[in-house]
Amino acid sequence: MIRWMLALVALFCGAAALAQGAPAPGTRIPLWEKGAPGFEARATLPEESKDYWTKSINAPSVTYFPAHPERRTGASVIIMPGGAHEFLVITTEGDDVARWFAQRGVAAFVLRYRLFRQKDSPYSFANAREDAERAVRLVRSRAAEYSIAPDRIGVMGFSAGGELARVTLLSPPVPAPGAADAIDRLSARPDYGILVFPGPLKGEEAITKDAPPLLLSAASDDACCSQPVIDILTAYRAAGASAELHLYAAGGHAYNMGEATPMVSLRHWPERITDWMTDRGLLAPPPQQKR
Repeated sequence: MIRWMLALVALFCGAAALAQGAPAPGTRIPLWEKGAPGFEARATLPEESKDYWTKSINAPSVTYFPAHPERRTGASVIIMPGGAHEFLVITTEGDDVARWFAQRGVAAFVLRYRLFRQKDSPYSFANAREDAERAVRLVRSRAAEYSIAPDRIGVMGFSAGGELARVTLLSPPVPAPGAADAIDRLSARPDYGILVFPGPLKGEEAITKDAPPLLLSAASDDACCSQPVIDILTAYRAAGASAELHLYAAGGHAYNMGEATPMVSLRHWPERITDWMTDRGLLAPPPQQKR
């Protein structure tokens, strides 16, 4: 009898999820149904993937990783992998990170954006920005469907993806490409950001005290990407905005979520994400603390 009742509850919950239209975990959601405006003819060109990387992104999309149902916080994050704008580190800077967030009750979306430095690419950095801003608007437009709060949507970027997340957070949005639709009328501004060893590429910035709260992380011995986080922190402090920086003594570039580094501090650095999000009110208390 109990087993039958549990099966009935599971069936009901599954039917409810389908009724709400929530996609299955791992679903790729196109940013534009017919392909990126102006490049629709390229939408069916195949991607290339091997080992840890993916490139030849011609149909920009987000891959959905729903929050753990018993830990759902209402917060969400759009993850932008790095790869020098030549490819995407889709594993350790993408899907693996999304699963980490999902287990902590944060819905995650991994962005596949167009790569302007890939050989023979027809795209520009502005096209990558279009993809990032469209992703924020798309997720916001489906907040109810994905059981997330429309005012708790963040972005997280690694290296080149950190550059893209930075412009999405701090620069005026680029004009919507093609014929704007209802999604394009929504705000493309994220509600918070996490920048992990972001590169130096940036746009025009106007940082005020109301800038989205930021968590910044880099290693001091990273020749490429330690200075940008210092510059961002300096600008935030001057504006009276909220930013927290963890600048580690050593670790170089691409320590990601600490999965393959000998540095103990970097192996534990993802805990700083949990701490910071809790302090910002973005994470619900653990289930055992609820009354």
